[in-house]
Amino acid sequence: MFKKILIANRGEISVRVIRACRELGITSVAVYSTVDRDSMHVQLADEAVCIGEASPEKSYLNIDAIIKAARETNAEAIHPGYGFLAENHLFAERCETEGIAFIGPHSKALKLVGDKVASRKVTEAVGIPIIPGMKGKSTDVDECMVEAEKIGFPVLLKASAGGGGKGMRVIYSKDELKDAVEAGMREAKSAFGDPSVYLEKYIEQPRHIEFQILADKYGNAIHLFERECSIQRRHQKIIEESPSTALDDDMRKRMGDTALKVVRVSEYSNAGTVEFLVDEDKNFYFLEVNARLQVEHPVTELVTGIDLVHSQLRIAAGEKLWLKQHQLHQNGHSIECRIYAEDPQHNFLPSAGKILFMKEPSGPGIRHDCGIYSGYNVSVYYDPILSKLIAWAPTRETCCKRVASALADFPILGIKTNIEFLHDVITHPEFSAGNTFTDFISINMADWRPKSLDQSGLANGILDEALIVAAVFSSSIKKSKTLPTKTESIPSPWQTLGEWRIGIGLD
Repeated sequence: MFKKILIANRGEISVRVIRACRELGITSVAVYSTVDRDSMHVQLADEAVCIGEASPEKSYLNIDAIIKAARETNAEAIHPGYGFLAENHLFAERCETEGIAFIGPHSKALKLVGDKVASRKVTEAVGIPIIPGMKGKSTDVDECMVEAEKIGFPVLLKASAGGGGKGMRVIYSKDELKDAVEAGMREAKSAFGDPSVYLEKYIEQPRHIEFQILADKYGNAIHLFERECSIQRRHQKIIEESPSTALDDDMRKRMGDTALKVVRVSEYSNAGTVEFLVDEDKNFYFLEVNARLQVEHPVTELVTGIDLVHSQLRIAAGEKLWLKQHQLHQNGHSIECRIYAEDPQHNFLPSAGKILFMKEPSGPGIRHDCGIYSGYNVSVYYDPILSKLIAWAPTRETCCKRVASALADFPILGIKTNIEFLHDVITHPEFSAGNTFTDFISINMADWRPKSLDQSGLANGILDEALIVAAVFSSSIKKSKTLPTKTESIPSPWQTLGEWRIGIGLD
């Protein structure tokens, strides 16, 4: 096993990997931009290196700076997290050249599956069903127009170099295409460093279902069943669950077998996700491979009992797969909600600023993967995800109730969040019934508006107390003194609390 790992990311996913390193006795190295100096992942890591200015191109997308940090700290491996460089085959290839283990697939497989168009060609050649679409990627608007008319509107525009909804647009007519393609290319360039896009036929009211896979370097592979990811807003997943209400045992097996076929044909290794769209007639189509750890990986961990980050590290270190398919089973139900810094009153625009107070959700079956704390400043430079609330229960009905209860007792003050919106999705009768399709939000939540605090029912019992605590906390921060630190003046978690002292009681 590795002795030291550098995490080339930020936020809650970096915290997640750091915690896994602690459990395995691995020294962790964080990298950070100038605006992330006080971030939780910097505080929790054993070592931390500043790699550049705030903009992603000068920090988290800067391959030279990350490799330099790994060299300076003698890191044996790099975990890319998700987003940024996680699916960049040039980054993986650079790691291989430098003799640094890349915790993910090797560069050739990453290049294949990371290129959405190339992976479609390979899978189609071996009989895996795909959605009709372009045979190549493009950065030419006129070429996209010709291809769109061949496919037939509506079409779906996608970034070729990455996922996560970045660059994605539904285009219903040729009048919309030019602006949509140009905007999609700009977003793809910013998110992945590659502006190329492609088009495929847009399937109306599908379900988005993905299969988690693990594959070692010796040709062994398993799937860890499905995640239902159909609750999306602006093509970005916001709620995921496992198992899916749409699959029976037969369909689950057929889709799982197809996912493993994709793994074999691409010679993929490490953790990844094979994504499918399922139409109203229960036909499924290969969509893409996400060649990394997914944001929603905790729901799989909770229903299978398999730690996916531990698994990534073990596979990257050269271990053979220690599990067989027949040993794996789904147990109970799990749901994840992504907590974003967004303003629901203003079209869910990102909401930056200081978090005055946060009370983490808790209770039976509740997990909170978090990258923030009271007093933390949310930046305008990066994806607005703050944390992930995940619940497990023996049944879906109980799981929904646990999630709703946890969301109702989850104040974050000082910035706007989507917590109330998530609560209303989870408690919606159509969600409770399992009628979850990719257009769920547009159909069932189009007229949604935030309720006033006295009507919402969210955290009513603690909001007054939280506001008082926030005021006291804010006051204490202003009075706090900076304590000396060992390296680069990075504050410890204790220092972020402001003034404090140990009280000695007298009996």
